[in-house]
Amino acid sequence: MISRGKRNVLGVLVDAVDYESATEQVVAAGRERRPMALTALAVHGVMTGVLDRAHNARLNAFDLVTPDGQPVRWALNLLHRAALAERVYGPDLTLSVLARFADEGMPVYLYGSTEETLARLIPELERMFPALKVAGMEPSKFRPVRPGEDAEIADRIRASGARLVLVGLGCPRQEVFAYAMRPLLDMPLMAVGAAFDYHAGLLRKPPSWMQRVGLEWLWRFSLEPKRLFHRYMVLNPAYVARLTAQRLGIWRPDPPAPATDRPTSFAV
Repeated sequence: MISRGKRNVLGVLVDAVDYESATEQVVAAGRERRPMALTALAVHGVMTGVLDRAHNARLNAFDLVTPDGQPVRWALNLLHRAALAERVYGPDLTLSVLARFADEGMPVYLYGSTEETLARLIPELERMFPALKVAGMEPSKFRPVRPGEDAEIADRIRASGARLVLVGLGCPRQEVFAYAMRPLLDMPLMAVGAAFDYHAGLLRKPPSWMQRVGLEWLWRFSLEPKRLFHRYMVLNPAYVARLTAQRLGIWRPDPPAPATDRPTSFAV
């Protein structure tokens, strides 16, 4: 089990952690009814923090930020000698956590995506984990939160008996949601990115060799070039340039202090 704490990657504090440790931390928070916010960041997620200092401060307030993409794992190894043998990929971490929650009989709540995706996702999860208890689900409303609506959402989640919330709203909406809702819930929130779509069978995973060598971005770009052009053709080179500058000492990113405010405007 590897858990070496937070390390500075372009000013975003990412945990040098493995699947076993990340899973155990989420399970412990669920078991103890303790608030927790987790996200798994690939290059795009890190760059959202680099380009938005307020969001960077939110990310730095997360209890756990795992290296979702191989380039983020490489950065931890290159900059901080983390010696991580593998990334902690959001969709795979989701399955690892759900397996433990199913074993321990702790219910989960699914928030985000669409009704159609959730309707396909839940049977797939129940097939993989027959003992899994889904306490409730709530598709995204794709709009800003109304005054007081965050408390209503928290009330529904607590009333369901859930001990974990999986948040699938896409980056960075899901991180803002998890950060805002953390003070209202006595359970972990996991921002899981495209995990809902992958496990519902709506997105095809790239070949394992592409994942190993950090070319998952190329696979996804080939499937959705128009939507993902800026993410991969602009942000990826910017990430490499900044990482090189940090490694050479030309640029020393100063991580903003973890945010303590609670946003009143965010997407649900």
